[in-house]
Amino acid sequence: MLDAFSMSIPFGETGGLVRGCLDLVSGRFPRFVFGASIGDLLPVFHFHDEPRDALEPKLRHLADNGYRSVTADEIAAFVRGDRALAPRAVALCFDDAWASVWTAAGPLLKEHGLTAIVYAIPARVSDAAGCRPRSVSETSSHAAGRPAPPPEHGPNLQAVPLDARPPGASDARAPGDKNASSAAAGSPFMTWPELRALQAAGIIDVQSHTRTHARIFTSGTVAGFVEPGYDATLLLARPQVGAEPLRFVGPDDLGAPLYEHRSRMSDGPRMRHTEKAHDACVRLVASEGGPAFFSRADWRRRLQSLADGFSAHATPESADEQQHAIDEELDRSRSELNGRLGTRTVNHVCLPWGVSGQKAAAALKRLGFATAFANRFAGVHAVRRGDHPHWLKRLPNRYIHRLPGRGRRWWFITPSSHRVTVGR
Repeated sequence: MLDAFSMSIPFGETGGLVRGCLDLVSGRFPRFVFGASIGDLLPVFHFHDEPRDALEPKLRHLADNGYRSVTADEIAAFVRGDRALAPRAVALCFDDAWASVWTAAGPLLKEHGLTAIVYAIPARVSDAAGCRPRSVSETSSHAAGRPAPPPEHGPNLQAVPLDARPPGASDARAPGDKNASSAAAGSPFMTWPELRALQAAGIIDVQSHTRTHARIFTSGTVAGFVEPGYDATLLLARPQVGAEPLRFVGPDDLGAPLYEHRSRMSDGPRMRHTEKAHDACVRLVASEGGPAFFSRADWRRRLQSLADGFSAHATPESADEQQHAIDEELDRSRSELNGRLGTRTVNHVCLPWGVSGQKAAAALKRLGFATAFANRFAGVHAVRRGDHPHWLKRLPNRYIHRLPGRGRRWWFITPSSHRVTVGR
């Protein structure tokens, strides 16, 4: 959907109903969605912050019908043509590494003998002394009447210490990560001990979702301001306002100017002036009553006048600066994940919102990433042998029930149900 923050963003980055209609009429959906067989495709499904009661029926459908989940390395080998996949192979991807992967998805994946790829954002992952308790979330469905799976049915999560740390795993935090708090109890994302525990148990395959999952301001024209109620804005849709230290716009930044913003992986250069404008406007609102400031009849005019003074001097980052920032998002995400997890296996990435500009595409090739999920108009929303490894496509997890097998759901497809996103 176009709004004041996305009016000039290229159509390929916006998605939405129109994009879903185009994908539908141009045959971009795999045939199994319409009742046919899977054929030679590898269906790949993405999840985000999935509640347990929504996730369990989907995993049960896969397990009851003999589906097997694959890792990122197996996807890469399949695309290259180096190996064939077993019948009924699928890939399950959990983007962002939300805390629900630890509290809900991990136990359910173990229960159903499945694994998942978790695309994590290292700058958003918190330090912690150990893993959070799962409490009610640990109560599995077999405790309510279903038989417990045999020991070989899945990895033994209970055998992994809560503070499991593989040899070589680093405790060092990258400097300037304001959002990666050491107080993890209330963090909406997984902690490092939780990622380590699930990976050590063989339940998840941790890969990169870029280092910060940032949206950046790409215009000097004010499109709005942070007002009371901004906390309703999706956490990962809030734009970056500072790099050193890393800062994102938040609901406490009342009065902060908002501009058109795009993914850091897009070809839009970041505007330089926005951090100073942000701080000046926030100070003004704080000095005049905070939320009460917005009851004034002239609040918008005053903020607009202040922000426009900075917009007059707005300049975009240089092409070299932009390429360096994109390279850092990709390369540091890989090195930080491998360092904190004590692995060498992080070499795959899912690009936020599926956006991959020319500079990001060049960086993926130069940095040697094995695969990348990114959106484009060409190709079906599944993975095929011979696909470009940096333009792989996926489906939302609601299409899992369209897979062949007992309990397959049949319903008429409408464009509104076909809005496809690669990641967010």
